[in-house]
Amino acid sequence: MDARITLVTLGVADVGRSAEFYLRLGFTRSAAGNDSVAFFQLGPLILSLFGGHDLIADACLPADLAPKPGGIALAQNVDSPEAVDRVLAEAVAAGATLLKPGQSVFWGGYSGYFADPDGHLWEIAHNPFFPLDAVGQAHLPD
Repeated sequence: MDARITLVTLGVADVGRSAEFYLRLGFTRSAAGNDSVAFFQLGPLILSLFGGHDLIADACLPADLAPKPGGIALAQNVDSPEAVDRVLAEAVAAGATLLKPGQSVFWGGYSGYFADPDGHLWEIAHNPFFPLDAVGQAHLPD
């Protein structure tokens, strides 16, 4: 298996509602989707929104083994602590729930968290140890 991720799929309660939330955040929806699934190109990754019950059925998971929101966090690194606060405010204005306001953190950066309408966690962080390139991609040190 190649060490890469192509697509991240979030199981959501209502694809249309969730798609509208991400549109309000400034994401661009692809025409490749339909009423049952929405796709957003995020640099080299694709974000997919798929009905939670449909995702569970598609993966053949018994209901008692279905993942619950909050088990993982998606993250976006930005270029400054001020940008963290700005993105968190934009997310709240779009309908997110602020979980943790931007603040200095133990590892030497600055970050905060919001939850999307389905409870999926997003961390917005300024990490001075992972520089961003011209297109906003973080790079790990060698």
